[in-house]
Amino acid sequence: MKLFREVPHFAFMKNRFIFLGMSGAIVALSLFFIFTKGLNYGTDFMGGVKLQYQFPKTVSDGEIRKTLMDLHLGDVSVVRYGRAEENRFVIKVSKPALDTTTLSPTITPVLTRAFGEQGLVLEKEESVGPKVGQELRRKGLMTVLFSLFCMLVYIGFRFDFYFAPGAIVALFHDVIVTLGIFALLQLEFNLTILAAVLTIVGYSLNDTIIVFDRIREHTRLINPESIEEVVNTSINETLARTLITSMIVFFVVMVLFFFGGATIKDFAFAFVIGVITGTYSTFSIACPIYIAMYRHFPKVQSALGKKG
Repeated sequence: MKLFREVPHFAFMKNRFIFLGMSGAIVALSLFFIFTKGLNYGTDFMGGVKLQYQFPKTVSDGEIRKTLMDLHLGDVSVVRYGRAEENRFVIKVSKPALDTTTLSPTITPVLTRAFGEQGLVLEKEESVGPKVGQELRRKGLMTVLFSLFCMLVYIGFRFDFYFAPGAIVALFHDVIVTLGIFALLQLEFNLTILAAVLTIVGYSLNDTIIVFDRIREHTRLINPESIEEVVNTSINETLARTLITSMIVFFVVMVLFFFGGATIKDFAFAFVIGVITGTYSTFSIACPIYIAMYRHFPKVQSALGKKG
């Protein structure tokens, strides 16, 4: 399958400063949402209780929330789970005012009296202590940082040091943009989404390495004057493969998003963001930073050597 009849000649690197400016603005906006709105941590990270019920008749999340108000449970959210006709809802109590072991015996009778004596089913119950949730948040952050460090070391050995910073900044961009969108929309951030973020890191790096490998094939042609043209040619030579791969992954995750059910919808949404940002960051961040490293880092090293 050919996306282009011949190798295109898009001038990506000619506009690299525009791309870097746009990327910087997007990251700044994402950080703004993360620090002002905050991530909507699920019970995995905040601690609390998650109860999944199937109701015997049609009911709305507002009716359920109103019914539970008199219990004074604390921070309660009610979310529909699955298709509307299934009448399934997930009730999350993030900061329970009662002992977590007494929540389901307290909530279930109230819901039974309000919405039907027969047919109400408690399908699932999960409980996470606040200390465990805090530890999971810490380990989740360390996992992401450690994975980025491993990528830095891998690229440094696999290629050379000039390539590594651009790849890491691109990965950082992809992660921050994903988190920023989740903060903006206040989608739940849980262990499943953390797994999606780590998957995005791997996908984005793979896309970047494909371009970097093509650049390395042209090493003999590279000098400070020709590097921009060589990098631009390398991007264009791999562009068809990159777009075809990204479109296939994009269509698959869109199917998961629309038809995969509530449990996987947010994971698919996170990966949709990752596919777009991962493809974009390769030519808009990783490659421009590689050019800057190749042209300017030796001068910095020389200047530091003279000072030393």
